[in-house]
Amino acid sequence: MATQAATVSEAGSGMSRREFLYYIWAASIALLTLQGAGLLIWFLIPRFREGEFGGKFVLGIAELPGVNDPPVNFPDGRFWLVNLNTQEPNDLMFAAPDETQPIVGVCAVYKVCTHLGCIYSWTPANDRFECPCHGSKYRLDGRRIESPAPRTLDRFLVEALAEDRTTVLATSTLSNDFYDPLVLPAGTTFLSIDTGSRKLGPSQPLLCSFTGSCP
Repeated sequence: MATQAATVSEAGSGMSRREFLYYIWAASIALLTLQGAGLLIWFLIPRFREGEFGGKFVLGIAELPGVNDPPVNFPDGRFWLVNLNTQEPNDLMFAAPDETQPIVGVCAVYKVCTHLGCIYSWTPANDRFECPCHGSKYRLDGRRIESPAPRTLDRFLVEALAEDRTTVLATSTLSNDFYDPLVLPAGTTFLSIDTGSRKLGPSQPLLCSFTGSCP
């Protein structure tokens, strides 16, 4: 009787061969599932190289346009580089009545119209960006002049880099989740434009509304 009780106790406290194989099988399936999920995530996450849209573009400071000069086009990055200062206004860049703070610094403006995604261009004759698809118009910094565009042009993150191309001296700051122009500090030698970091332009009043000349 004592021997039988001992046998039953050992059987109850141990693991059968079938149970052991089941746990091994389940662990193997879980491991394979995790590996497959990891490979899928690695495949789906976009990987962009420098100088490729979706990645960073590093430009020499000499490529920056002059203050309130026409924008410089970077088609590979799908952006315009602008250098703004409403304290030195001209026909290209000026302060609107609702802009109480100076607009000063560098912006990288996305080259896609916020209406239906057409590619707009700079029109020197009118000193503004104009979309050929439906007539939306924008100021040098991307603010809407005329609709049907629903909002200001989007912007990319800008960083000021030192001579070594890696030391970050300043980075675009956010106001209401939109990149402000970046004032370049002393020692800036390169600019880094991160086309993978884009902020949507805000819905500001049309500039034409201040002059009463909206169509």
